[in-house]
Amino acid sequence: MLKLFTKDFWDVIARLILRNKIGILVGIIIITVLFSTQWKNMRFSNTEANLLPDDHEVNITYNNFLKTFGEEGNLIIIGVKDSTLLSVDKLNAWNELADSFKKYDEVETVISVKDLQKLVKDTVLQKFSLKPFIKDSITSLGQINELKDELFNKYPFYDNFLFNKKTKTIRTIIYLDKAIVNTSTRKDFIINELVPKIESFEASENLDLRISGMPYIRTLNAQLIVDEIVWFVLAALLVTSLIFFFFFRSFRATFISLVVVCVGVMWTLGIIGALNYEITVLTALIPPLIIVIGIPNCIFLINKYQHEVKLHGNKVKSLQRVITKIGNATLMTNVTTASGFATFIFTESTLLKEFGIVASLSILSIFILCLLIIPIIYTFLPFPKDRHLEHLNKRWIGGFVNWMERMVKHERIAIYSVALVLLIVSIIGIYQIKISGSLIEDMPQDSEFVNDIRFFEDEFNGIMPLEFMIDTKRKQGVMKLSTLRRMDELQELINEIPELSKPISVVDLVKYSKQAYYNGNPNFYQLPTSQENSFILSYAKNSTSDVDLLKNFVDSTGQYARITTFMKDIGTDKMERIEEDIQTKINKLFPKEQYNVTMTGKALVFQKGTAYLVKNLAISLSLAILLIALFMAYMFRSGRMIIVSLIPNLIPLLVTAGLMGYLGVPIKPSTILVFSIAFGISVDDTIHFLAKYRQELQANNWKIKTSVYGALRETGVSMFYTSIVLFFGFSVFTISSFGGTVALGALVSATLLFAMLSNLLLLPSLLLSLERSIANKEVLREPAINIIPEEDETD
Repeated sequence: MLKLFTKDFWDVIARLILRNKIGILVGIIIITVLFSTQWKNMRFSNTEANLLPDDHEVNITYNNFLKTFGEEGNLIIIGVKDSTLLSVDKLNAWNELADSFKKYDEVETVISVKDLQKLVKDTVLQKFSLKPFIKDSITSLGQINELKDELFNKYPFYDNFLFNKKTKTIRTIIYLDKAIVNTSTRKDFIINELVPKIESFEASENLDLRISGMPYIRTLNAQLIVDEIVWFVLAALLVTSLIFFFFFRSFRATFISLVVVCVGVMWTLGIIGALNYEITVLTALIPPLIIVIGIPNCIFLINKYQHEVKLHGNKVKSLQRVITKIGNATLMTNVTTASGFATFIFTESTLLKEFGIVASLSILSIFILCLLIIPIIYTFLPFPKDRHLEHLNKRWIGGFVNWMERMVKHERIAIYSVALVLLIVSIIGIYQIKISGSLIEDMPQDSEFVNDIRFFEDEFNGIMPLEFMIDTKRKQGVMKLSTLRRMDELQELINEIPELSKPISVVDLVKYSKQAYYNGNPNFYQLPTSQENSFILSYAKNSTSDVDLLKNFVDSTGQYARITTFMKDIGTDKMERIEEDIQTKINKLFPKEQYNVTMTGKALVFQKGTAYLVKNLAISLSLAILLIALFMAYMFRSGRMIIVSLIPNLIPLLVTAGLMGYLGVPIKPSTILVFSIAFGISVDDTIHFLAKYRQELQANNWKIKTSVYGALRETGVSMFYTSIVLFFGFSVFTISSFGGTVALGALVSATLLFAMLSNLLLLPSLLLSLERSIANKEVLREPAINIIPEEDETD
C-alpha cells in the first residue's frame, strides 16, 4: 500500500499531473469559473466588527437593549460653527436643509432648531401642548435674538442638545429609519443623497458643515476598505513581481507566477462568496496576503526547475523532480502557514473565525494551484535560455552566504549574547504594551470624517452612544418618583465625567414638565415633589395624544427606562475606570432586589471585544505553537529538535512585542493578528533548513558541522529570497490609510526579517552547540515524512 507523503507517493502525483495536464488545466478553469459565480454573494459589512461571541454576556445585554428600545446607533449629526449662521438668510437656509431630509423614506425624523417646541400648560384642558419656537421662518434679527435668549437662557432642557451656548455651535440631528441602519440602503442614502445635498449647501451658503454619527462613520469607513482592497492587490502584485523579476531576470517566470497568484485571489473571493461571509477589515486583507504568500511557493518551484534543467538538461525529468522533491516541502510549509491562520477558527469570535477559515483555505488553495499550474505550463514552454539561469550562480549574494557561515562558525557566543540581550530588552518592552479599545483609532486620522468626529468631541463630548437600561421589575415602575430621583443622581455623576456628554432620559422630560407647569419659569426645571408629582403627571397623561413625553425613553409597559449619553473616543484603561466609577454609583443607588441596571452601547461592546481578543491572542498563539510543534514531532521524531526549531521562531515574536511596547503600538483588533500570522510563516524557513540539514546528515555520515554548513549554503539563498519577498510583500500594507493595517504590515514585516536572521544564524548555532545529543542516529532515525528525498531542495 502506498504511504502518504513518501517519495513513492510524490512520484505517483508527479506522473498524474504531467500525464493529465490538459484535463487538470480544464478542471482549474472550470473551478475558477464556478468560484467566480459566487462573487455575487460577497457583500461588505454594514455594521461594526463585533469581536465578542454571540452568547457573551455583553452581547446578550446589548441585544436585550435593542429588543426593548430598537437600534440606538441611528443618528446622523450635521453641525456648523460659524457666527454668520445666526443671520436671517442663513438660518432660514439651515432650517430648509433640515426640512428637505424629512421627505426621504430612509429618514425617521429630523430635529433642527425650527423643530424645537416649547412645552406650554393649558389650564383649561389641564394638559400640556406644544408651541414652536419658530412658526414659519425667521424674518428679522429681533426674532433671532429672542430665539437665542429663550434657547440659551430659559429652556435648559435643550442645553447641549442642538447647540453649545458657549461656542455657539449649532447642529441638526437626523434619525434614520432603524430598519435600514444595518443594510446597504443606509449606504446608498448617505453616499447618493445626504453627502451631495450637504456639499451643495456648503457651496451655496459658504459654510463649513461637519457630519458625523455612527451610520455616517460606518459608511465612509466601509467605502475606504472597499477602495483599499484594489490598491492592496495591485501593490502586492507590483512589489512581489518586481522582486521576483529582480531575482530571476525572466519575464516568462514572472508572468507565470502572476497568473498563479491571480487565480489564487479569484479562488479566495469565491470562497468568501460561497461561504456567504461579509468582507470586513480583516477578510479584506486576505487577497493581497495570498499574493504575498503565493510568490514564495513560485520561487521554490521555479528555482528548483531551473536548477534541475541546468544540472542535466532534461526538461521532463526536471519537472517531475520539481514535484517529487519540492511538493512535500512546500506542502508542509503551507500547512504550517495555514495553521497559523487556522488557530483563529478556535476562538469564539465570529469575525476571527471567518478570517481564519477563509485564510487557511486560501493558503492551501494557492499551494495546490502552484503545484499544478507551474509544472504544467512549463511543459508547453521552450527550454530556458542561458540568461534565465544566470541567477543560479548567486555571485551577487555570495558575500552574504559567506558572512552567515563565518558568523555561525566563529561568532556563536556573539550570536547568543545578542539573542539574550534582545530577549531581555523585549521582555521589558512587553510590560509597556497597552490595550486599545478605541473605535476610531484605526480609521484614517487625516480623513475628513475623522476630523469631524474630533470636532463633535470638542463641542458636544462625543458621538458614540453609551446607554443605561433601568429595569424596575414592575410595570409603570419608571414613573415612580423614587425611581426618577435615583436616575437623576446617576445622571449627575455622568454629567461630571468630562469624557461623557450631557445625558438625557425621562428625568429631563419630567423636569421640563414641571417647568411648563410653572409657566416656563427656568427656576422650576427640577424634579417635582411628591405633592406636585400627581398634578404634573395628570397633565402629562392628558397630553399623550398630542405630546408623547415618554417616546424613546420609556418602553410601552413603563417597566424599562433608558439613559442616553455619548462618549469621546477614549482608551480601554480610561473606559474601565469610568465604568467602575459608574457601576459603584449604580450599586449604591439601585437596590438589586428592586432594579436591574445595565450599561451597554456600541462603543462599550467594541471595547469589551478588544479585551476579549487579548485572551484569544494567548489561546490562538499557544495553539499555533502546539500545532507546529506536533508537525515537527511527526517529521523528526525528536523532542530536542522541537525545542531547537521553536526557539528561533519565538524570539522574533518577543522582539516584535517588545517593539510594540517601546513604540507605543497598542494591542488592538488589527495588531492582535501579527503574532499568529508571523509565527505560521516564519516557521517555514525552519522546516526548509532542518529538512536540508537532515538530508546532509545522511549524506555526510552524521557529521554535524559539515551538514550544518552544507544546509546553510544550500538553503540560505532560497530563505533569503522568500524572506525578502515576504518582507516587501507585507510592507504594502503600510500604504493603507488605516492605522491598524499599517501597524499589521510593518510588524509582520519586521518579525519575518528577524525570523530570517534567527533561522540563518541562531538555528545553525544551536545545532552546532547541541551536536552530540542531536546527532544521535537513534534520535534522528527515519522521519515520518521524508520532506526532501535525495538531492537538493533548491539551489
